[in-house]
Amino acid sequence: MGVGLSPLFRRFAPFRAADRTGHRALSWKRLFSSLADISGNLRSERDRWPLWLPVALGCGIGVYFALPFEPTDSTAIVVAAAGVAAIIAAPSTAMLRACLIFAAVAAIGFSAARLRTDIVAAPVIAHRMPPTGIDGRIEAVEMRGKGKRIMLRVARIDRLSAPPPKYARISVRSGTDILEPGRWVHLKAVLMPPPEPAAPGDFDFGRAAYFMRLGGVGYAYGKPVPIAPLGRPDVFERIRFAVDGLRWRMTARIHAVLPGSTGSIAAALITGDRGGISDEDETALRDAGLAHVLAIAGLHMALVGLGIFWAVRAFLALFPTIALTQPIKKWAALAALASATFYLVISGAAVPTERAFVMLAMMLIAILVDRPALSMRSVAMAASLILLARPESLIEPGFQMSFAAVVALIAVVEWEQARPRGTIEAAPLWWRKLRHYFGGIAMTSFVGSLATLPFAVFHFDRATHYAVLGNLLAMPVMGLLVMPAAAVSVLLMPFGLDSAPLHVMGYGIEAMLAVGRWVSHLPGSVSVVAAWPVHALVMISLGGLWIALWRRRWRWLGLLPLAAGVVAAFAPRPPDLLVARDGATVALRGSDGVLHLMGAPKDRYSASEWLKRTGDARQIAEAVATPAAGVRCDEFGCIGQAGGMLVAAVRREDALAEDCARASIVVSAIPVRRRCNGTRLAIDRFDVARNGAYAVWFSPFRIATAQGARGDRPWSERPRRHERRFQ
Repeated sequence: MGVGLSPLFRRFAPFRAADRTGHRALSWKRLFSSLADISGNLRSERDRWPLWLPVALGCGIGVYFALPFEPTDSTAIVVAAAGVAAIIAAPSTAMLRACLIFAAVAAIGFSAARLRTDIVAAPVIAHRMPPTGIDGRIEAVEMRGKGKRIMLRVARIDRLSAPPPKYARISVRSGTDILEPGRWVHLKAVLMPPPEPAAPGDFDFGRAAYFMRLGGVGYAYGKPVPIAPLGRPDVFERIRFAVDGLRWRMTARIHAVLPGSTGSIAAALITGDRGGISDEDETALRDAGLAHVLAIAGLHMALVGLGIFWAVRAFLALFPTIALTQPIKKWAALAALASATFYLVISGAAVPTERAFVMLAMMLIAILVDRPALSMRSVAMAASLILLARPESLIEPGFQMSFAAVVALIAVVEWEQARPRGTIEAAPLWWRKLRHYFGGIAMTSFVGSLATLPFAVFHFDRATHYAVLGNLLAMPVMGLLVMPAAAVSVLLMPFGLDSAPLHVMGYGIEAMLAVGRWVSHLPGSVSVVAAWPVHALVMISLGGLWIALWRRRWRWLGLLPLAAGVVAAFAPRPPDLLVARDGATVALRGSDGVLHLMGAPKDRYSASEWLKRTGDARQIAEAVATPAAGVRCDEFGCIGQAGGMLVAAVRREDALAEDCARASIVVSAIPVRRRCNGTRLAIDRFDVARNGAYAVWFSPFRIATAQGARGDRPWSERPRRHERRFQ
């Protein structure tokens, strides 16, 4: 290890001249002068400038989503026109032209996000609907515990006067045998609008649902009934249904051979359907640093595409006449490209899969045209294509974690390739290859885990600590057993001969699950971390990109925003009072600094989210307040003291007058109207219906609402007060 790191130390240590001459001050001066020479460093790295184009796109898209209001169409047009004009009128000075192009691409990203918002606009259910008849066509089916969850393209909803949502996601518990993509069904279901954030700044499922054109979620009553088609699909829809039908049949076949969570993981690796994986197994894999196994990305695409490339080329090499006269390397590249394309289609084409496919395709196409493949440029190309096609991907954890990992890994590879080579070791070849294999797993696990850590903390409020150990034990099984068996099973599935390879795949999955369970139960395997603010993640991301995309020593200037982001991540003070969307679930931060639920929560999801976002690993039952925490509860409500404030959570109207007279803050599940004029703050069910969840800080006194954090955007529109829901 020391031998391997010494070239890096000698190359980058700022005091290397001091070791020889003693002029430490002069060495530091040279270092800072070289770092501060922005213009010279930029000119010397002109070949890296194109790598910043997707970063510019992301900046423009990020500005769009950060706005508290929706920009008008004319604003988007003006911004895009200004960007194009900046490119056309760019001066001859290279530096200024590069800056203008960056700004222009950012403007294009802003306008692309605004255009995408208009394109995907679709009706959304305004209020909770009682059990109502719904007719529609099944678009997708997922296994969910004892039932299934369908994505229904809605054609008609009984007694609904407003336009129906384009899609609805409905859980079905009985009569699931008839559910398959492309089938028309009638069912009775309860529909609700996509849920709002559980707290200001929390994950906004309503925004995600908007870009999925998902206008309602709910659950079915009774069994769905097949009906005659209410419309004819076009050519593209027929192709999509054929693909979805193939995926569904393959998933059903996998579950028939491998029942339970093992079959669900096998389906996730082949068709991308992650439904049916038990919470215990998914948690074990996640806490062991193996969650990436369930998301089809670079590892899976490389094992499939490059595995086919090697197999085809090795097979053709067995025939000297063909190998010596034909371009078998290009034939193998074509076969690998075809197999990767098929894998992309049957896996559902998620963002990490698309990124991995674009990179692999560019490498294989480079082989076909006798050109070298540029890995970091492949990543930039993949990111640009995805951001232009789906700008909302920027704010999704899959996009962020996938690209963070691959950019960091390629940056390390580039650094390794630039290192001076030492002498060849005298160790046996098999030992060097074995050490290289496991060393590669350890390095990729460490770099990937470190690169994705900020995003895992931001989105999931968790940090794993033994990812390297988990990957060292599980990845050989994944690469040598699970994925080869998966490829063979897919090849043999049309002939009904897939049972044996699927069972082999199942043995490998069981081995990985055993590793995940063992590693996840080691002491200190995972930490629950308090939620980070968005600006902290932005600074960390930009600092990491600065380090990864540049090559000269000035790259280490990226440590400044990275360090500032880490400081900003732990600077915010958590709220002292939280009120859920139902107005009846309340949590108060006690003098011990932890949250205490004021009574058993009705909204258990919000309560669990609050604990997770504040870095609290307790279960809900453990967080319910007791008199020892300064909270007293009875059938009328709860009273708690914290931060010099007396907080009352009112459950019955009989206690409202008394609590309003003595409490500083009143949270009431019943209407308050004008009966709490003497309190500093009164929140009732009408307030939460209008503003969403509340967060309150006592010192200094500040109020935040979920609706205020969401802003006035198309995905956060509130239903009109007198809107008629039914005829």
